[in-house]
Amino acid sequence: MKVNIDMGAATNGAVAAMDLEELLATRLLVQGNSGSGKSHLLRRLLEQSAPWVQQCIVDPEGDFVTLAEKFGHQVVDAARTEAELTRIAGRVRQHRVSVVLNLEGLDVEQQMRAAAAFLGGMFDAERDHWYPVLVVVDEAQLFAPAVAGEVSDDARKLSLGAMTNLMCRGRKRGLAGVIATQRLAKLAKNVAAEASNFLMGRTFLDIDMARASDLLGMDRRQAEMFRDLSRGNFVALGPALSRRPLAITIGPVETAARSASPKLMPLPEAPEDARDLIFTPGPEEASPVVRRPPPKPVPTADILAQLSRPRPAPDQPAEPVFAVIDEAEREAGIDAVLREILEDPDAAFRSDAVLYQDFLVRSRIRRVPGEPLPLSAFRRRLAVARAGVDESTGGEAWVTALSLSEGLPDDLQGMFLMIARAALNKDPCPSDATLARAYGSHSPRRVRRLIAYFEERGLIVARTDFHGRRVLAFPDLGCETAPGHPDAPDETERDAAE
Repeated sequence: MKVNIDMGAATNGAVAAMDLEELLATRLLVQGNSGSGKSHLLRRLLEQSAPWVQQCIVDPEGDFVTLAEKFGHQVVDAARTEAELTRIAGRVRQHRVSVVLNLEGLDVEQQMRAAAAFLGGMFDAERDHWYPVLVVVDEAQLFAPAVAGEVSDDARKLSLGAMTNLMCRGRKRGLAGVIATQRLAKLAKNVAAEASNFLMGRTFLDIDMARASDLLGMDRRQAEMFRDLSRGNFVALGPALSRRPLAITIGPVETAARSASPKLMPLPEAPEDARDLIFTPGPEEASPVVRRPPPKPVPTADILAQLSRPRPAPDQPAEPVFAVIDEAEREAGIDAVLREILEDPDAAFRSDAVLYQDFLVRSRIRRVPGEPLPLSAFRRRLAVARAGVDESTGGEAWVTALSLSEGLPDDLQGMFLMIARAALNKDPCPSDATLARAYGSHSPRRVRRLIAYFEERGLIVARTDFHGRRVLAFPDLGCETAPGHPDAPDETERDAAE
């Protein structure tokens, strides 16, 4: 079905039409400095296409929540856990509901993590739910930065990976990315390069104009035209817009953002008591802080005399300052807390940071003696606990398996050790659903990719018997799992149901 969206007027007076079906297949990049009308363009696109396609807007400033009242979008407040956002995204795709992910009020790192969790949930939806969705990401340079910034590497990798999946691999899953940015130079090149349609607005920096001219296939001297564009005017190019660069003016919109551009307004008449108004605290304000005078400077001779004095020998304490810690009791307490965490059915789908905070709280409740485990040690102990074998009682083969797992990323160690435990015990090979829970995912396809990754590292060898059951062998351990069907249900969920 061919649907043309009216984006406004072209220079020749014709209607600037956008082929919606072609847009879903080829994606769109919008660029313009602050005040160029970029958000107005996105609002026009969303309003015109709302009756025809499901929409998902990643909104860092809360500007697009006003679409909810007129067009029925559901506003998803991002102040939730990452696991909850991922599950909501899966239900959004299942029920084909248009949503606005409101990231307002979160700091930059929290916004990146929340957007990554939501986009990851949409990307990992079941194949039966791969309906077409227009995914609009405003201020895309925040979620796909070209260089590392002040946020942690973990948050940047999560967000950049989600944006890369959206623009590079999302088309086959029905996800059509529409990304908007103020600075092309700050946007990751592998994300921007996947768009085939472009709407370039006003920009002044040479580096951004150079990137824009490269994407549009224009001469560098022609890129000077971007400086002369007025607010709401863009240069369009792409199979869904125009085969040649075309200047268009974006049409009006039906809804408005909660924030508006600043407008000049006359100043009020200066009151006679202006001085008292600004220097006298109001009744609701806190009492002013009293500034103490700085201490008198100490002569240099006195400082040198103090430094030259011999330090008195400390008195020997009659008793130890700190209580003697029973290591066996401490280890038993840590193991008990880890078992409590893993008994929660949702623990597998929570991030290590959330589980670590839960571990610290439970350790204080149980009064586990000694310093708490650092995050790196907690991740290691958690991976071993998920495998279900004690480090001290697993034998030499289990020690070898632990040594092999140390070379893997933290999030893969639990899944690897679970397979190793099944091989050492001659148990059936765990199913994709069981391994997905150990990895913290609902996607069997991701499990199969990770098994292929283990094979590439030379850690395991996978084979299938004549009945279609999977067997995973460990050359370094000299053992293999019993045959197991990869499509069997999750053992944990099945035991809970029984």
